[in-house]
Amino acid sequence: MVEQPIVMAMREALWVAMQLAGPPLVLVLIIGLVVSLLQALTQIQEATLAFLPKIVAIGGLLMLTGPFMMGVLQAWATRLFDQVIAVGGLP
Repeated sequence: MVEQPIVMAMREALWVAMQLAGPPLVLVLIIGLVVSLLQALTQIQEATLAFLPKIVAIGGLLMLTGPFMMGVLQAWATRLFDQVIAVGGLP
């Protein structure tokens, strides 16, 4: 059956997507919550106050976790290509 490797590949792809997108999304959520609370307390409604801290934090996080993310993507792509060959791709 070809369905089993396809289902496993899709499951693994979703897991890799969660590993890669999870930390930046959680960081942006926390920073957005803190900035919106600060804006509500001080009644400062400046758009750049909500935008700039998120950009700086995401840049820093990507610099710190970039090697990990590349390793996860590379390992996933290698496993995926090996599975394609095993299912019936190239000999």
